[in-house]
Amino acid sequence: MSQELERVYTINLGKVKISQSQHRAVRAINMIREFAQHHMKVETIKIEEDLAHEVWAKGVRNPPRKVRVRMSKTDDGYVLVSRYDEDVESKVTPEKETKQVLDKVEEPAKEAPKKEEPAKEAPKKEEPAKEAPKKD
Repeated sequence: MSQELERVYTINLGKVKISQSQHRAVRAINMIREFAQHHMKVETIKIEEDLAHEVWAKGVRNPPRKVRVRMSKTDDGYVLVSRYDEDVESKVTPEKETKQVLDKVEEPAKEAPKKEEPAKEAPKKEEPAKEAPKKD
């Protein structure tokens, strides 16, 4: 295998609630490991520390219901499971497109202070003066 295989999954961990409250986070880690073995067809699974911290963040009793992960199969024969961050995907965009977007954002910001003018009051309607009827 000369090329790394990388996939993004959302793992549903809802069945963790079936187990005892003191074993839920451990079961969530095991469910992630089983999911990776099933979908990536490899026995050796390594879970990154950041993902483990995300599962254990609320303690052993309250792991998350869903976890978004990135699984990458390496040349060494194991699968590395890590948190999915959208920031990594945005780095792939070419610099030209990024500069154009930034320029478009800056232009309206410069024009906004110029548009500050005192508000004009609406013209008042003049009502014709009513004359009192003449008494003869």
